[in-house]
Amino acid sequence: MGRTVVVTGANSGIGLATALELAAAGYDVVGTVRSAGKAAALADAAADRGLDVRAVHCDVADAESTEKAFAEIEAEAEIWGVVNNAGLAQAGAIEDVDDDAVRYQLEVNLVAPARIARLVLPGMRERGDGRIVNISSVAGRISLPLMGWYCASKHALEAMTDALRIEAAPYGVRVSLVEPGSFGTGIWDGARYPEDAATTAYADAYARARRTTTAGSALMPDPVWVARTVRLALGSPVPLARYLVGADAVGGVLAERLVPTAVTDLVKGVATGVRKLPFLG
Repeated sequence: MGRTVVVTGANSGIGLATALELAAAGYDVVGTVRSAGKAAALADAAADRGLDVRAVHCDVADAESTEKAFAEIEAEAEIWGVVNNAGLAQAGAIEDVDDDAVRYQLEVNLVAPARIARLVLPGMRERGDGRIVNISSVAGRISLPLMGWYCASKHALEAMTDALRIEAAPYGVRVSLVEPGSFGTGIWDGARYPEDAATTAYADAYARARRTTTAGSALMPDPVWVARTVRLALGSPVPLARYLVGADAVGGVLAERLVPTAVTDLVKGVATGVRKLPFLG
């Protein structure tokens, strides 16, 4: 049996692709899921590939559930690596997202990975070896209208991960960020949108975003490329601090650095439907 790696949110999208990729590479993979149905989906996908991936029930937004799940895993095997993939996609203009929704967004995308790090770091530090890979997004580098709180959660995840990387390094624990662009994960198909919009412009933009997401999902690259990047980060003796994945991610970051903010603001606004081109009124 290879080194044990826990992949959170392993029943679909990047999490599922990563669980299968790592199992095929010889790792002992444990995938966390939130329901029996999702555990079955993971088991079926692994069986189709002739792989063995264990599923453990865990709601990463719930501290007690997370502590119980990781204690269960540790009782069977030493956790060498963690891939914090579980995440929540939530759309909405800043004024349309209420406090409870903001807190839940941050709980899932930011607090949960930090909580999991606290649970696994003592064992990794004692053994002098371990890996933590946090799945962020190009949204951790670039903020977009109607995605402000999602972007904020990923910006914060990147800041936390940078600090964790420095803190854990003296103990042999390597920490990396993976920052995917747009991939066919389906995460935005089930994204949360506000029930009420402050303006008609926002409501129209939400409807447009739903249509675009549904139509574009099938055209997006396979998340296996993100999974292979995670495998690279885990397998490298000296992993990079950050891995940007996808042409749109690389291009977006370059544009954000090189193009004047006034221009990128206009492009983002027009692209998302919250602004009009000046000559169109």
